[in-house]
Amino acid sequence: MLAFKIALRYLFSKKSTNAINIIAIVSMVGMGVGAFALIVVLSTFNGFESLAKTLYNSFYADITVTAVKGKTFAYDKVMHDRLQTVANVEAISSTIEENAYIKYIDKDYICTIKGVDENYNNVADIKSHVKIGSFELSDSMNQYAVVGANIYAALNIDVEKSLYPIQVTVPKKGKGTAILPEDAFTFRDVIPGGVFSLQQEFDNKYVFVSLPFARELLDAEGQVSAYEIKLRPDANLEQAQADIRKIVGKDMAVKTRYEQKETIYRVMRMERWAVYAILAFIMLIISFNIVGSLSMLVIEKRQDISILMAMGANTSLIQRIYILEGVLSAGIGAAIGILLATILCLAQIKYEFLKLSGGNNSFVVQGYPVKMKVEDYVLTLVTVVVIAFIASYFPARRAASAEYDVKS
Repeated sequence: MLAFKIALRYLFSKKSTNAINIIAIVSMVGMGVGAFALIVVLSTFNGFESLAKTLYNSFYADITVTAVKGKTFAYDKVMHDRLQTVANVEAISSTIEENAYIKYIDKDYICTIKGVDENYNNVADIKSHVKIGSFELSDSMNQYAVVGANIYAALNIDVEKSLYPIQVTVPKKGKGTAILPEDAFTFRDVIPGGVFSLQQEFDNKYVFVSLPFARELLDAEGQVSAYEIKLRPDANLEQAQADIRKIVGKDMAVKTRYEQKETIYRVMRMERWAVYAILAFIMLIISFNIVGSLSMLVIEKRQDISILMAMGANTSLIQRIYILEGVLSAGIGAAIGILLATILCLAQIKYEFLKLSGGNNSFVVQGYPVKMKVEDYVLTLVTVVVIAFIASYFPARRAASAEYDVKS
Protein backbone atom coordinates (compact mmCIF):
# COMPACT_ATOMS: atom_id res chain seq x y z
CA MET A 1 0.00 0.00 0.00
CA LEU A 2 2.87 2.39 0.81
CA ALA A 3 4.49 1.70 -2.55
CA PHE A 4 1.18 2.34 -4.30
CA LYS A 5 0.64 5.69 -2.53
CA ILE A 6 4.13 6.90 -3.34
CA ALA A 7 3.84 5.75 -6.98
CA LEU A 8 0.48 7.52 -7.31
CA ARG A 9 1.95 10.73 -5.87
CA TYR A 10 4.92 10.57 -8.26
CA LEU A 11 2.53 10.00 -11.17
CA PHE A 12 0.54 13.19 -10.66
CA SER A 13 3.20 15.41 -9.07
CA LYS A 14 4.82 18.16 -11.12
CA LYS A 15 8.29 17.20 -12.33
CA SER A 16 11.14 19.67 -12.38
CA THR A 17 12.02 18.71 -15.94
CA ASN A 18 9.20 19.28 -18.44
CA ALA A 19 10.58 16.56 -20.73
CA ILE A 20 9.62 13.91 -18.16
CA ASN A 21 5.99 15.11 -18.20
CA ILE A 22 5.91 15.09 -22.00
CA ILE A 23 7.40 11.59 -22.28
CA ALA A 24 5.03 10.30 -19.56
CA ILE A 25 2.01 11.76 -21.38
CA VAL A 26 3.19 10.30 -24.70
CA SER A 27 3.57 6.85 -23.14
CA MET A 28 0.12 7.11 -21.51
CA VAL A 29 -1.51 8.21 -24.76
CA GLY A 30 0.36 5.52 -26.69
CA MET A 31 -0.87 2.74 -24.42
CA GLY A 32 -4.36 4.22 -24.57
CA VAL A 33 -4.33 4.20 -28.38
CA GLY A 34 -3.04 0.61 -28.35
CA ALA A 35 -5.76 -0.54 -25.95
CA PHE A 36 -8.38 1.35 -28.00
CA ALA A 37 -7.21 -0.35 -31.19
CA LEU A 38 -7.17 -3.79 -29.57
CA ILE A 39 -10.76 -3.54 -28.32
CA VAL A 40 -12.10 -2.10 -31.60
CA VAL A 41 -10.28 -4.58 -33.85
CA LEU A 42 -11.02 -7.65 -31.71
CA SER A 43 -14.69 -6.62 -31.39
CA THR A 44 -14.91 -6.21 -35.17
CA PHE A 45 -13.35 -9.64 -35.69
CA ASN A 46 -15.89 -11.03 -33.22
CA GLY A 47 -18.66 -9.38 -35.21
CA PHE A 48 -17.53 -10.86 -38.53
CA GLU A 49 -16.96 -14.27 -36.95
CA SER A 50 -20.41 -14.22 -35.35
CA LEU A 51 -21.99 -13.13 -38.64
CA ALA A 52 -20.17 -15.87 -40.57
CA LYS A 53 -21.28 -18.50 -38.06
CA THR A 54 -24.88 -17.28 -38.25
CA LEU A 55 -24.85 -17.50 -42.05
CA TYR A 56 -23.18 -20.91 -42.09
CA ASN A 57 -25.61 -22.12 -39.43
CA SER A 58 -28.46 -21.20 -41.80
CA PHE A 59 -27.01 -23.36 -44.58
CA TYR A 60 -25.08 -26.22 -42.99
CA ALA A 61 -26.72 -28.77 -40.73
CA ASP A 62 -25.34 -29.47 -37.25
CA ILE A 63 -24.13 -32.87 -38.47
CA THR A 64 -23.85 -34.23 -42.02
CA VAL A 65 -23.52 -37.92 -42.91
CA THR A 66 -21.90 -38.62 -46.30
CA ALA A 67 -20.29 -41.58 -48.05
CA VAL A 68 -16.56 -42.06 -47.54
CA LYS A 69 -16.28 -43.18 -51.18
CA GLY A 70 -18.35 -41.81 -54.03
CA LYS A 71 -20.74 -38.90 -54.33
CA THR A 72 -23.95 -40.75 -53.46
CA PHE A 73 -25.15 -43.77 -51.55
CA ALA A 74 -28.38 -45.74 -51.37
CA TYR A 75 -31.06 -44.31 -49.13
CA ASP A 76 -31.55 -46.69 -46.20
CA LYS A 77 -34.90 -46.26 -44.45
CA VAL A 78 -33.87 -48.50 -41.55
CA MET A 79 -30.75 -46.40 -40.94
CA HIS A 80 -32.79 -43.21 -41.33
CA ASP A 81 -35.29 -44.38 -38.72
CA ARG A 82 -32.51 -45.42 -36.34
CA LEU A 83 -30.88 -42.01 -36.68
CA GLN A 84 -34.20 -40.39 -35.86
CA THR A 85 -34.24 -42.29 -32.53
CA VAL A 86 -30.90 -40.85 -31.36
CA ALA A 87 -31.63 -38.83 -28.23
CA ASN A 88 -30.07 -35.58 -29.43
CA VAL A 89 -31.50 -35.62 -32.98
CA GLU A 90 -34.37 -33.24 -33.75
CA ALA A 91 -34.76 -33.58 -37.54
CA ILE A 92 -33.19 -35.34 -40.55
CA SER A 93 -33.27 -34.39 -44.22
CA SER A 94 -32.08 -36.40 -47.23
CA THR A 95 -30.33 -34.32 -49.90
CA ILE A 96 -28.51 -34.85 -53.18
CA GLU A 97 -26.06 -32.50 -54.95
CA GLU A 98 -24.48 -32.33 -58.38
CA ASN A 99 -22.92 -29.76 -60.66
CA ALA A 100 -25.15 -28.69 -63.54
CA TYR A 101 -25.37 -26.37 -66.51
CA ILE A 102 -28.45 -24.14 -66.48
CA LYS A 103 -29.85 -21.88 -69.14
CA TYR A 104 -32.50 -19.16 -68.97
CA ILE A 105 -33.58 -17.74 -72.34
CA ASP A 106 -30.21 -16.77 -73.89
CA LYS A 107 -28.00 -16.78 -70.77
CA ASP A 108 -26.26 -19.72 -69.11
CA TYR A 109 -24.49 -20.54 -65.85
CA ILE A 110 -22.60 -23.39 -64.12
CA CYS A 111 -24.05 -24.10 -60.68
CA THR A 112 -24.70 -26.82 -58.11
CA ILE A 113 -28.16 -28.36 -58.08
CA LYS A 114 -29.22 -29.34 -54.57
CA GLY A 115 -32.25 -31.58 -54.25
CA VAL A 116 -33.87 -31.52 -50.82
CA ASP A 117 -36.81 -33.35 -49.29
CA GLU A 118 -39.82 -31.83 -47.54
CA ASN A 119 -38.07 -32.00 -44.16
CA TYR A 120 -35.19 -29.72 -45.21
CA ASN A 121 -36.74 -26.57 -43.74
CA ASN A 122 -36.60 -28.24 -40.31
CA VAL A 123 -32.85 -28.75 -40.68
CA ALA A 124 -31.60 -25.56 -42.39
CA ASP A 125 -32.90 -22.01 -42.38
CA ILE A 126 -32.71 -21.08 -46.06
CA LYS A 127 -36.45 -20.33 -46.06
CA SER A 128 -35.99 -17.19 -43.94
CA HIS A 129 -33.40 -15.87 -46.42
CA VAL A 130 -35.69 -16.04 -49.47
CA LYS A 131 -35.95 -12.47 -50.80
CA ILE A 132 -38.25 -13.02 -53.80
CA GLY A 133 -40.93 -15.68 -54.17
CA SER A 134 -41.04 -18.61 -51.74
CA PHE A 135 -39.19 -21.81 -50.87
CA GLU A 136 -41.92 -24.01 -52.33
CA LEU A 137 -40.13 -26.53 -54.57
CA SER A 138 -43.08 -28.47 -55.96
CA ASP A 139 -46.84 -28.70 -56.09
CA SER A 140 -49.29 -31.08 -57.74
CA MET A 141 -48.47 -29.73 -61.20
CA ASN A 142 -45.03 -28.09 -61.30
CA GLN A 143 -41.45 -28.31 -60.12
CA TYR A 144 -39.84 -25.08 -58.90
CA ALA A 145 -36.27 -23.87 -58.36
CA VAL A 146 -35.02 -21.43 -55.72
CA VAL A 147 -31.83 -19.82 -57.01
CA GLY A 148 -29.01 -17.88 -55.35
CA ALA A 149 -29.17 -14.10 -55.67
CA ASN A 150 -26.05 -13.86 -57.84
CA ILE A 151 -27.31 -16.58 -60.21
CA TYR A 152 -30.62 -14.70 -60.38
CA ALA A 153 -28.77 -11.52 -61.35
CA ALA A 154 -26.43 -13.22 -63.83
CA LEU A 155 -29.29 -14.88 -65.74
CA ASN A 156 -31.71 -11.97 -65.29
CA ILE A 157 -34.42 -14.40 -64.17
CA ASP A 158 -38.00 -13.22 -63.85
CA VAL A 159 -39.33 -15.05 -60.80
CA GLU A 160 -42.67 -13.38 -60.17
CA LYS A 161 -44.02 -13.40 -63.76
CA SER A 162 -41.79 -15.85 -65.53
CA LEU A 163 -42.88 -17.00 -68.98
CA TYR A 164 -39.78 -19.14 -69.45
CA PRO A 165 -38.47 -22.12 -67.47
CA ILE A 166 -34.89 -22.72 -66.40
CA GLN A 167 -33.36 -25.51 -68.45
CA VAL A 168 -31.11 -27.79 -66.38
CA THR A 169 -28.53 -29.99 -68.11
CA VAL A 170 -26.35 -32.73 -66.60
CA PRO A 171 -24.24 -35.49 -68.20
CA LYS A 172 -25.84 -38.93 -68.33
CA LYS A 173 -24.21 -41.58 -66.18
CA GLY A 174 -21.99 -44.07 -67.92
CA LYS A 175 -22.16 -42.33 -71.29
CA GLY A 176 -18.94 -41.81 -73.17
CA THR A 177 -18.59 -39.94 -76.43
CA ALA A 178 -21.96 -39.47 -78.14
CA ILE A 179 -22.85 -38.13 -81.57
CA LEU A 180 -26.06 -36.39 -80.46
CA PRO A 181 -26.24 -34.16 -77.35
CA GLU A 182 -29.46 -35.81 -76.19
CA ASP A 183 -27.61 -39.10 -75.98
CA ALA A 184 -24.96 -37.68 -73.63
CA PHE A 185 -26.96 -35.23 -71.53
CA THR A 186 -30.18 -35.12 -69.56
CA PHE A 187 -32.34 -32.01 -70.02
CA ARG A 188 -35.11 -30.95 -67.65
CA ASP A 189 -37.11 -27.74 -67.24
CA VAL A 190 -37.95 -26.21 -63.88
CA ILE A 191 -39.92 -23.06 -63.11
CA PRO A 192 -38.09 -20.26 -61.20
CA GLY A 193 -39.95 -19.98 -57.92
CA GLY A 194 -37.75 -17.97 -55.57
CA VAL A 195 -34.46 -16.20 -54.88
CA PHE A 196 -32.43 -16.56 -51.69
CA SER A 197 -29.61 -14.31 -50.49
CA LEU A 198 -27.41 -15.68 -47.74
CA GLN A 199 -23.72 -15.25 -48.51
CA GLN A 200 -21.75 -14.79 -51.71
CA GLU A 201 -20.34 -18.30 -51.48
CA PHE A 202 -23.86 -19.77 -51.59
CA ASP A 203 -25.52 -17.08 -53.72
CA ASN A 204 -23.00 -17.78 -56.52
CA LYS A 205 -23.36 -21.54 -56.42
CA TYR A 206 -26.63 -23.13 -55.37
CA VAL A 207 -29.99 -23.81 -57.00
CA PHE A 208 -32.48 -25.66 -54.78
CA VAL A 209 -34.93 -28.13 -56.30
CA SER A 210 -37.07 -30.93 -54.89
CA LEU A 211 -35.40 -34.27 -54.16
CA PRO A 212 -37.61 -36.23 -56.64
CA PHE A 213 -36.78 -33.75 -59.43
CA ALA A 214 -33.04 -33.99 -58.69
CA ARG A 215 -33.13 -37.79 -58.61
CA GLU A 216 -34.91 -37.94 -61.95
CA LEU A 217 -32.49 -35.41 -63.45
CA LEU A 218 -29.44 -37.31 -62.22
CA ASP A 219 -30.87 -40.77 -62.86
CA ALA A 220 -30.24 -41.50 -59.18
CA GLU A 221 -33.45 -43.11 -58.01
CA GLY A 222 -33.18 -44.12 -54.37
CA GLN A 223 -29.83 -42.33 -54.00
CA VAL A 224 -28.80 -39.46 -51.69
CA SER A 225 -25.62 -37.43 -51.19
CA ALA A 226 -26.12 -36.83 -47.48
CA TYR A 227 -28.27 -37.13 -44.42
CA GLU A 228 -28.33 -33.64 -42.92
CA ILE A 229 -29.15 -33.68 -39.21
CA LYS A 230 -30.34 -30.96 -36.88
CA LEU A 231 -29.71 -31.48 -33.16
CA ARG A 232 -31.76 -30.31 -30.24
CA PRO A 233 -30.69 -26.92 -28.79
CA ASP A 234 -29.35 -28.51 -25.59
CA ALA A 235 -27.62 -31.41 -27.37
CA ASN A 236 -24.05 -32.46 -26.69
CA LEU A 237 -22.43 -32.23 -30.13
CA GLU A 238 -19.59 -34.70 -29.47
CA GLN A 239 -21.91 -37.26 -27.91
CA ALA A 240 -24.41 -36.97 -30.77
CA GLN A 241 -21.63 -37.38 -33.31
CA ALA A 242 -20.38 -40.51 -31.52
CA ASP A 243 -23.90 -42.00 -31.33
CA ILE A 244 -24.49 -41.37 -35.04
CA ARG A 245 -21.12 -42.94 -35.97
CA LYS A 246 -22.13 -46.14 -34.18
CA ILE A 247 -25.28 -46.37 -36.31
CA VAL A 248 -23.88 -45.51 -39.77
CA GLY A 249 -20.61 -47.45 -39.49
CA LYS A 250 -17.15 -46.90 -40.94
CA ASP A 251 -18.27 -46.52 -44.54
CA MET A 252 -19.91 -43.18 -43.74
CA ALA A 253 -18.28 -39.88 -42.76
CA VAL A 254 -19.94 -38.02 -39.89
CA LYS A 255 -18.92 -34.36 -39.75
CA THR A 256 -20.06 -31.46 -37.61
CA ARG A 257 -20.74 -28.04 -39.12
CA TYR A 258 -17.33 -26.83 -37.95
CA GLU A 259 -15.54 -29.82 -39.47
CA GLN A 260 -17.24 -29.16 -42.81
CA LYS A 261 -15.79 -25.62 -42.87
CA GLU A 262 -12.76 -26.27 -40.67
CA THR A 263 -10.37 -24.29 -42.87
CA ILE A 264 -12.47 -21.13 -42.78
CA TYR A 265 -12.89 -21.22 -38.99
CA ARG A 266 -9.15 -21.87 -38.54
CA VAL A 267 -8.24 -18.97 -40.83
CA MET A 268 -10.57 -16.63 -38.90
CA ARG A 269 -8.91 -17.60 -35.62
CA MET A 270 -5.41 -17.23 -37.10
CA GLU A 271 -6.25 -13.78 -38.50
CA ARG A 272 -7.55 -12.69 -35.11
CA TRP A 273 -4.39 -13.77 -33.27
CA ALA A 274 -2.14 -12.34 -36.00
CA VAL A 275 -3.77 -8.91 -35.61
CA TYR A 276 -3.51 -9.19 -31.82
CA ALA A 277 0.21 -10.01 -32.09
CA ILE A 278 0.83 -7.02 -34.39
CA LEU A 279 -0.99 -4.58 -32.09
CA ALA A 280 0.71 -6.03 -28.99
CA PHE A 281 4.10 -5.57 -30.68
CA ILE A 282 3.23 -1.94 -31.48
CA MET A 283 2.30 -1.42 -27.82
CA LEU A 284 5.62 -2.98 -26.81
CA ILE A 285 7.45 -0.43 -28.97
CA ILE A 286 5.35 2.38 -27.48
CA SER A 287 6.30 1.15 -24.01
CA PHE A 288 9.90 2.37 -24.57
CA ASN A 289 8.48 5.77 -23.66
CA ILE A 290 7.73 4.31 -20.22
CA VAL A 291 11.36 3.21 -19.96
CA GLY A 292 12.50 6.73 -20.87
CA SER A 293 10.16 8.59 -18.51
CA LEU A 294 10.90 6.27 -15.57
CA SER A 295 14.65 6.42 -16.15
CA MET A 296 14.52 10.23 -16.07
CA LEU A 297 12.25 10.11 -13.00
CA VAL A 298 14.77 7.87 -11.20
CA ILE A 299 17.52 10.42 -11.84
CA GLU A 300 15.29 13.24 -10.57
CA LYS A 301 14.18 11.37 -7.42
CA ARG A 302 17.58 10.12 -6.25
CA GLN A 303 17.35 12.25 -3.14
CA ASP A 304 13.90 10.84 -2.34
CA ILE A 305 15.25 7.33 -2.77
CA SER A 306 18.12 8.00 -0.37
CA ILE A 307 15.69 9.46 2.19
CA LEU A 308 13.41 6.44 1.92
CA MET A 309 16.36 4.10 2.39
CA ALA A 310 17.56 6.09 5.37
CA MET A 311 14.08 5.63 6.88
CA GLY A 312 14.38 1.85 6.47
CA ALA A 313 12.97 1.19 3.00
CA ASN A 314 14.56 -1.82 1.33
CA THR A 315 15.41 -2.26 -2.34
CA SER A 316 12.27 -4.33 -2.89
CA LEU A 317 10.02 -1.40 -1.83
CA ILE A 318 11.89 1.05 -4.10
CA GLN A 319 11.59 -1.36 -7.01
CA ARG A 320 7.85 -1.83 -6.41
CA ILE A 321 7.30 1.94 -6.37
CA TYR A 322 8.73 2.44 -9.85
CA ILE A 323 7.14 -0.69 -11.30
CA LEU A 324 3.76 0.51 -9.99
CA GLU A 325 4.50 3.95 -11.41
CA GLY A 326 4.92 2.46 -14.90
CA VAL A 327 1.94 0.12 -14.58
CA LEU A 328 -0.34 2.91 -13.28
CA SER A 329 0.71 5.21 -16.11
CA ALA A 330 -0.01 2.56 -18.72
CA GLY A 331 -3.16 1.41 -16.93
CA ILE A 332 -4.72 4.88 -16.84
CA GLY A 333 -3.99 5.40 -20.53
CA ALA A 334 -5.40 1.94 -21.33
CA ALA A 335 -8.53 2.56 -19.23
CA ILE A 336 -9.28 5.76 -21.17
CA GLY A 337 -8.61 3.97 -24.47
CA ILE A 338 -10.89 1.06 -23.50
CA LEU A 339 -13.66 3.46 -22.45
CA LEU A 340 -13.49 5.32 -25.78
CA ALA A 341 -13.40 2.02 -27.68
CA THR A 342 -16.48 0.81 -25.82
CA ILE A 343 -18.36 4.02 -26.65
CA LEU A 344 -17.39 3.68 -30.32
CA CYS A 345 -18.45 0.01 -30.46
CA LEU A 346 -21.79 0.70 -28.78
CA ALA A 347 -22.42 3.58 -31.20
CA GLN A 348 -21.58 1.33 -34.17
CA ILE A 349 -23.94 -1.39 -32.89
CA LYS A 350 -26.79 1.10 -32.51
CA TYR A 351 -26.30 3.47 -35.44
CA GLU A 352 -24.07 1.51 -37.91
CA PHE A 353 -22.41 4.74 -39.05
CA LEU A 354 -19.40 2.85 -40.49
CA LYS A 355 -20.82 1.23 -43.63
CA LEU A 356 -19.55 -1.69 -45.68
CA SER A 357 -18.61 -0.59 -49.20
CA GLY A 358 -20.33 2.75 -48.85
CA GLY A 359 -23.50 1.24 -47.41
CA ASN A 360 -24.96 -0.21 -50.65
CA ASN A 361 -27.26 -3.20 -50.51
CA SER A 362 -24.80 -5.84 -51.75
CA PHE A 363 -24.08 -7.16 -48.25
CA VAL A 364 -26.18 -9.10 -45.75
CA VAL A 365 -25.46 -6.34 -43.20
CA GLN A 366 -24.96 -2.67 -44.04
CA GLY A 367 -22.60 -1.64 -41.24
CA TYR A 368 -19.44 -3.26 -39.88
CA PRO A 369 -20.59 -5.96 -37.43
CA VAL A 370 -19.31 -5.51 -33.88
CA LYS A 371 -19.54 -7.87 -30.92
CA MET A 372 -17.88 -7.06 -27.61
CA LYS A 373 -16.65 -9.89 -25.39
CA VAL A 374 -15.47 -9.78 -21.78
CA GLU A 375 -12.46 -11.95 -22.61
CA ASP A 376 -11.19 -9.29 -25.04
CA TYR A 377 -11.23 -6.70 -22.26
CA VAL A 378 -9.39 -9.08 -19.94
CA LEU A 379 -6.86 -9.91 -22.67
CA THR A 380 -6.26 -6.20 -23.38
CA LEU A 381 -5.77 -5.32 -19.71
CA VAL A 382 -3.43 -8.27 -19.15
CA THR A 383 -1.44 -7.29 -22.26
CA VAL A 384 -1.10 -3.70 -21.05
CA VAL A 385 -0.07 -4.74 -17.53
CA VAL A 386 2.50 -7.29 -18.77
CA ILE A 387 4.04 -4.85 -21.26
CA ALA A 388 4.09 -2.04 -18.66
CA PHE A 389 5.68 -4.39 -16.10
CA ILE A 390 8.42 -5.43 -18.54
CA ALA A 391 9.07 -1.79 -19.51
CA SER A 392 9.17 -0.66 -15.87
CA TYR A 393 11.34 -3.45 -14.52
CA PHE A 394 14.75 -2.22 -15.65
CA PRO A 395 14.32 1.44 -14.56
CA ALA A 396 12.94 0.14 -11.25
CA ARG A 397 15.98 -2.06 -10.79
CA ARG A 398 18.21 0.93 -11.41
CA ALA A 399 16.24 2.92 -8.84
CA ALA A 400 16.68 0.14 -6.27
CA SER A 401 20.45 0.17 -6.80
CA ALA A 402 20.66 3.99 -6.49
CA GLU A 403 21.67 3.54 -2.86
CA TYR A 404 25.23 2.91 -3.96
CA ASP A 405 25.34 6.07 -6.03
CA VAL A 406 24.06 8.10 -3.09
CA LYS A 407 26.59 6.63 -0.64
CA SER A 408 29.45 7.30 -2.98
